[in-house]
Amino acid sequence: MLEGFTSLQHIEERFMMASLLRSLGDWQHCMAMVFGFVLAVFFVLQLSHAEAVSESSIEIFSTTSSRKLLQSDDNGDANRIGKACSKDDIAISQGSIAPLPNGIPAYTVQILNMCVSDCSIYDIHVSCGWFSSVRLINPRIFRRVDYDDCIANDGEALGPGQSLSFQYANSFRYRLSVVSIACI
Repeated sequence: MLEGFTSLQHIEERFMMASLLRSLGDWQHCMAMVFGFVLAVFFVLQLSHAEAVSESSIEIFSTTSSRKLLQSDDNGDANRIGKACSKDDIAISQGSIAPLPNGIPAYTVQILNMCVSDCSIYDIHVSCGWFSSVRLINPRIFRRVDYDDCIANDGEALGPGQSLSFQYANSFRYRLSVVSIACI
């Protein structure tokens, strides 16, 4: 850990410490030694911490692909519809946006195909309660078919990495979640 120190630095430090000690009394001599020891330990710990941080950051940035975190090692789980895709491959996120001029809250929704095995997903059905909106939504993008059953993208496929988005306005936010899908 001390490879970074040169012999010249070591000699200069000893010389400065010796001249300081000559000018101090015994009590002050002891305190100066303790202070020097604590200071040396502090710098060694800082150096070792910096090395550990740099080594761990190298490991973090050397991973080949963050998308591998989405893959499953157990060849699927109970939510899997097939080996190619599952309803868990569709992510729905929504957030608040500026309200309408009349004060009605507005929201934006994004539906994303996160499938990592190049699967296209179609017939995406979403649990949506009695979904309705004051703001007009293109029914080919998202519409309610029945109570608690909305369909996204007019039943057409969303390719891997593709998304669709829309905005709605209502006095409250709907809880949207994927109920069923089909895979190509």
